Amino acid sequence: MLSIDPVTLIVALIAASTPILLAAIGELVVERAGVLNLGVEGMMIMGAVFGFIVAINSGSPALGFVAGAVGGAGLALIFGFLTQVLLSNQVATGLALTLFGLGLAALLGVPYAGLSAPLTGDLFPAALSSIPVAGPILFSHDIIVYLSVLLVAAVWFVLTRTRAGLILRAVGESHDAAHALGYKVVRIRLLAIMFGGACAGLGGAYLSLVRVPSWTEGMTAGAGWIALALVVFASWKPWRVLIGAYLFGGIAALQLRLQAAEVGVPVALLDASPYLVTIIVLVVISSDRRRAALNAPAALGKVFHASR
Repeated sequence: MLSIDPVTLIVALIAASTPILLAAIGELVVERAGVLNLGVEGMMIMGAVFGFIVAINSGSPALGFVAGAVGGAGLALIFGFLTQVLLSNQVATGLALTLFGLGLAALLGVPYAGLSAPLTGDLFPAALSSIPVAGPILFSHDIIVYLSVLLVAAVWFVLTRTRAGLILRAVGESHDAAHALGYKVVRIRLLAIMFGGACAGLGGAYLSLVRVPSWTEGMTAGAGWIALALVVFASWKPWRVLIGAYLFGGIAALQLRLQAAEVGVPVALLDASPYLVTIIVLVVISSDRRRAALNAPAALGKVFHASR
């Protein structure tokens, strides 16, 4: 008889959700600024390889996380320069960025295949995590897990309660009007793009330093594309992104346990189930197309030229 401990399942889903949550919340900020960056997968894999390389050579997971964020932000800056300064097509540039990131990461990671990352300790003492039920769920994670949730809250607060968030959303709604009011559209978008890249890179570093923890070519396995889908289907709302990411993580954690239990379901179907269920549920959540269209930034993907 199949028996799955719900507490360990919840702990596992939180860890599985964190990389996608980080990448998705960063992409949400980018898209609210009016930029469509399809290079999330490439930025995540660059964060994974940079973070792993630095952590292995320094012995410090903290430096690895910083390096992952810097690697993702660096690749995002290339995207920003090409799309915001040279005015290249955002869709084509984002796809090229993903291919470039995957190829470069595979090359850089060759000497590190098979190595194990230094351990990342839990944030709270073991006494707290040993509390029945609540302890493992609330106190058994590393600092990046808590940071990801705080980041969602911070993004929500900045976008909805601050002048900086209002300016960012104004740029995403009408860059021409924002420019007429004197706001530096290109500068604001570049900062948003770099923030999104740093978040994606941090998510990638979490994959290689905590989730796996080792370096494997192509280890993001489509996580960047799921992050992109979460932003759209969550109607560009931070808390919906959190729900969507945890939904994906829950299905991913469950399917691994079902595989271990050798249930009579094809392995390929179990592997695909997190992607299928996440998309289906989020489509239902955003089934009101008119309302979803109102939430979409009006200038999303449009080219801005100050001389027009």
